[in-house]
Amino acid sequence: MRLMIERFVSARLTPLLFALLFLLAVAGCGGVSAGAAAEPIPPSSNLPPELLKLGEAYDILLEEHVDHEVIEPDQLADGAIRGLLAALDDPHASYLTAEQHSREQEGYRGYFEGIGAQVTLTDAGLTVIAPIPGAPAEAAGIRPGDLILAVDGESIDGLGLIEAVNLIRGPRGTDVTLLVRHAGSMENESITVTRGRIPIESTAFRMLDDSIGHLWIYSFSNTTEREVRTALEQFEDAEGQGLVLDLRNNPGGLLDAVINVTGLFLDGGPILYEIDAEGDRIDHQAGKGGPALAIPMVVLVNEYSASASEILAGAIKAAGRAPLVGMTTFGKGSVNITRELSDGSAIYFSIRRWYLPDGAQIEGQGVTPDIEIQADVQTLPIPPEDDVVLRRALEILQQPAGSR
Repeated sequence: MRLMIERFVSARLTPLLFALLFLLAVAGCGGVSAGAAAEPIPPSSNLPPELLKLGEAYDILLEEHVDHEVIEPDQLADGAIRGLLAALDDPHASYLTAEQHSREQEGYRGYFEGIGAQVTLTDAGLTVIAPIPGAPAEAAGIRPGDLILAVDGESIDGLGLIEAVNLIRGPRGTDVTLLVRHAGSMENESITVTRGRIPIESTAFRMLDDSIGHLWIYSFSNTTEREVRTALEQFEDAEGQGLVLDLRNNPGGLLDAVINVTGLFLDGGPILYEIDAEGDRIDHQAGKGGPALAIPMVVLVNEYSASASEILAGAIKAAGRAPLVGMTTFGKGSVNITRELSDGSAIYFSIRRWYLPDGAQIEGQGVTPDIEIQADVQTLPIPPEDDVVLRRALEILQQPAGSR
């Protein structure tokens, strides 16, 4: 907590919030690495002299606040942490209670229980990037770009990302009612979704006419590189002549996974670099001799291609490896981490930002396609004859090599 208070002391917080932060430091609830024990730190070593007046403010509240007899330190501590994270202007920052943090770990099993929709926080609110194909959210009518305004009748305004997600998730077979505003609509709609068990899938592959392969990457997980390699083997066995790499509605995933997958299509060179909280730079390079270097390719993106998928698209574009077709991507380019606190609760926040090889920042900017096509695609895949973006990619691949 000492590091956080000293680093963010200039944030525009109310005196009451500073007082609560002072209490938190005194209680020893500082941020630590996940799995490590937290040792209480004496307040005299935590706080600079400028913050000692916070103790005075707390004493006044205890004596004079109208509800001073029922003030709960735990509630004050939770509120203080939420306020601290809200003051960072970090849309990905969240506070998790011990119960919520425990539930969040379930995703590492390779599946989770919930509605099956990838969401993020935008200026507009909690926004659906994409429902997972075949999951309950998609079946119930949840669409990319939807705003989720309330969960079971309770507004989620002011909640952090993971807090909101934890309200939506729950045991399979149970219902959750979401107040939703579809993209482009001014009306709100109440949608009840029966939660299910959601496997974490990564890719799908099919061969289209004219020996064109269509490889759709849903997300980037520990299995994605292996799945893509398998798809490339199927492509070779089918004597494929061109490949459509589809990143539309891909919400992202693991950094290592996208670096490994990107390296399959490049012959060395930069993929991205990161800037951390201290201003230090971390560069990521592709290995030499990727197995898919000679395959003619087009990459499809849209406004719901986010995070890791933007890294792949941006690196392919920067290297001149293949044209990007579709719409400017989402613009989510940061590394987020969870740090467990001493009571089992946790904070989730951004620690690094991603930049493309040409220095362009992904966060808030996205990746601009080489060929822009406005297309409202809510559910993928769809038949090729109805998919104008895919049809354009096929036209490009069917052109003579020198004219692409």
